[in-house]
Amino acid sequence: MNNPMDLSGGHYLVTGASSGIGRGTALVLDELGATLVLAGRREDELAKTAAALSRPARIEKMDLARMSDLPSWLKRVAAETGPLDGIVHCAGIQVTTPLRYISEQQFQNTLDVNLKSAVGLAKGYRQKGVCRTPGSIVFISSIASLFGIPGQTAYAASKAGLEAACRCIASELARENIRVNTILPGLVRTEMTEKWVQIVPPEKAAQLSATHPLGLGEVNDIAYTAAFLLGKKTGRWISGASIVIDGGSSECLYV
Repeated sequence: MNNPMDLSGGHYLVTGASSGIGRGTALVLDELGATLVLAGRREDELAKTAAALSRPARIEKMDLARMSDLPSWLKRVAAETGPLDGIVHCAGIQVTTPLRYISEQQFQNTLDVNLKSAVGLAKGYRQKGVCRTPGSIVFISSIASLFGIPGQTAYAASKAGLEAACRCIASELARENIRVNTILPGLVRTEMTEKWVQIVPPEKAAQLSATHPLGLGEVNDIAYTAAFLLGKKTGRWISGASIVIDGGSSECLYV
């Protein structure tokens, strides 16, 4: 039986591929036969991801927060490597700051990296010569957008905005045969999550862990879902969706 998630011959961009969900997604897409462009700000870490793949990958050091630069950047990448079948946008930042201490600059930085970058990538992807249709974009959001979590005002707002943007972009790009979806992970074991757990009080970290009935998530729980959405067979009729993958924590109350 043929694997319906086979991505052989596909060409995909993974942002935030230097660590965490981005690196895990790159490994899974490579496992499924895809060739990749790996983007992020840490070139040395991108090189480590590339070295773990079974086929050569293009490394692109890029500050994705510069929304206005993204369309021309994608145009150049596609001209040099070939049109893209899809994008998985994993790059993001999470800073825990109580409301009394949050600054306008910190809030804006979070929006730039987590929200504006996604809009810029979608705008760039739909350009002629960049996207090979049918195309697919997957944004990585967070269940933080669904619950009131102290200290996460900027992060939660950026992710809620990302989901709203996804629905609008999906509606607009459907006529161009480009699907757009968002994944909302719960607490997944990544470098960023570990740093956040170290900052919050131990009792809060224990509480959040306890609210995941199936335990904390692993990177591949998200990566395989992204691959499913990219697949021309498995994801072909899914667009504008926000898919929660959180070990059942949505059934628990965040307090």
